[in-house]
Amino acid sequence: MMTANLRRREAALAGIIVLMIFLIGLRAPIFLTPGSLREVLSDTSILIILVLGQMLVILTRGIDLSVASNLALTGMLVALLSTAAPWVPGVIFLVLAAAIGLALGAINGLLVWRVGIPPIVATLGTLSIYRGIIFLLTNGEWVNSNEMSPSFLGFPRLTLFGIDMFSWLAVLIALGVWFLLAHTRLGRNFYAAGGNPRAAVYTGIDPSREQFRAFCLSGMLAGLCGYLWVSRYAVAYVDTAAGFELQVIAACVIGGVSIAGGIGTVLGAVLGALFLGVVKNALPAVGISPFWQMGISGVVIVVAVILNARGERREGRRILRPATAG
Repeated sequence: MMTANLRRREAALAGIIVLMIFLIGLRAPIFLTPGSLREVLSDTSILIILVLGQMLVILTRGIDLSVASNLALTGMLVALLSTAAPWVPGVIFLVLAAAIGLALGAINGLLVWRVGIPPIVATLGTLSIYRGIIFLLTNGEWVNSNEMSPSFLGFPRLTLFGIDMFSWLAVLIALGVWFLLAHTRLGRNFYAAGGNPRAAVYTGIDPSREQFRAFCLSGMLAGLCGYLWVSRYAVAYVDTAAGFELQVIAACVIGGVSIAGGIGTVLGAVLGALFLGVVKNALPAVGISPFWQMGISGVVIVVAVILNARGERREGRRILRPATAG
């Protein structure tokens, strides 16, 4: 359930994003044009999808450090398929990428659920394993755009009402995750497993099993993003999206998703991703080096963590006060 504190955080974050866009538009008016704003949304769409998957894992008190490696491995596999079978329609690549990502996510989930490895350790291991598999498959070679089929590259660039499939997929997945969390038993189980694992057990919920399911969904979305990423940038190689998992986690934290589990909303996660997307696209527009993005993101993460911690302490005191009075 979304608390008043989260609502205020999301309203403030939305206001900051709008203010940033306005201020940047004063310096670079082209940034405020509809085409430029559509490009920001399109450029941020992959981050949004990954953040939504990561949020599901974090809600259950887990963390998935392998999302970028999952993306890279899945992207390489479907890129290789496109070179071997150029007649395959683009939508098939999308479905296949989601299935491969689901399988890789399930491996993470099984390591946590059945083997009992802590999520951060399990996914740190698969982070390296998935990258290593890419190198074994390709011997370090790249798959370039001239080797990829037109259907592979073209499908995500199809437009509907002037908006490309990258953006539409991000919107549809955000709505799907919102429905999952707000209106399904699985979504309620995610919140319960992360909010109070001990109490969840007494209601018949296995927190580790819910983590497994969250890892599967996160992996599926990461795999889907593997196809979107490779088709967008028209290249697949070992270091595709290297380090991108840090931006994904940063967007979750900025959006108010608690690393302690059980707290977070789809709107907050999307706003966190959009914040980083605006920063990334705005800095070059105003003549600031993109390397400043790392510093700015770091400062925002620290502030967001402090706000999250203070908000959770206040919420804890508010919950405990009536019990003390009784």
